[in-house]
Parts: sequence; structure tokens; C-alpha cells
Amino acid sequence: MRADWTDRFLARVTDTPAGCWQWTGYLMPNGYARFSIDGERQYAHRAAYEALVAPVPEGLVIDHLCRNRGCVNPAHLEPVTQRVNVLRGESHVAARARQTECIHGHPFDEANTYRVANGTRRCRTCRTAARARARARARSRTGVDCAAA
Repeated sequence: MRADWTDRFLARVTDTPAGCWQWTGYLMPNGYARFSIDGERQYAHRAAYEALVAPVPEGLVIDHLCRNRGCVNPAHLEPVTQRVNVLRGESHVAARARQTECIHGHPFDEANTYRVANGTRRCRTCRTAARARARARARSRTGVDCAAA
């Protein structure tokens, strides 16, 4: 770290039992630490990583391996793509991506999975069953076999 802001930065860091360097300065509402260097506001974890490890490669973001957004320990930080960062997280999108089966227990595998236009995975077994139910409802309403017509 550069001497002109090192002391000010380190004064806002405390150790935790988990090994995190917890930021005690300003935390944004989303939990990320902010710090000003030369009058420019930056994410504190990025500043720590770039000062102690290396510049963050173009197109990559910093992922908190410890899942603690207020941590500035470079050992807990890793440059990754935005996609990897999101999929490692706890969001709804990440949870859906980790699913290995549909809500009815059918596997999300090559043979049983298709994607709709927005990229969402869907289950072929459930689609087949839903279509069969729809045909049965149509037959019962009209008394005509829709598949034969």
C-alpha cells in the first residue's frame, strides 16, 4: 500500500476470528466498503487487492471468497468474471443455476432439459405431462379427440 493512505486505510480494519479484515469505515447500504484515495471514492476491497496483490485484470470483478462484503483481506479476494461472481453468490439466480433437478424431481440433464428464449432451463418430462393434461382437458370439454382431429 502507498504510504500516503496506508495508515488511514489500516485504521479502519479489524481482524475477525474467521480471518477477515473487517472494514470499520463507511459501508454502503449493500454492505460493500468504500474508501477515498486522492479524493476518489473506491471500493475498499479493490484498493486492498490492487495495493497488496496485483491490478484487477480488465473485465474482471473481485469476488469475496469469504462471502463477507465488508472484508478487505486480499487472501479472501479473487478476480473472476461477473458471471462467476454471481453464480457463486446467494442470489435467486445462483440458487437456480445450482439446481440439479426440476421442482418435481426430474433431472436437469442433457436429455431432459431444454432452454427457453430467456435462457431458463425447463424440464422435458414436465412439459410432456402438462401437454398430456391439456389434451385430456380439451377432450373432456369437447368430447372430441384433439390429437386425432
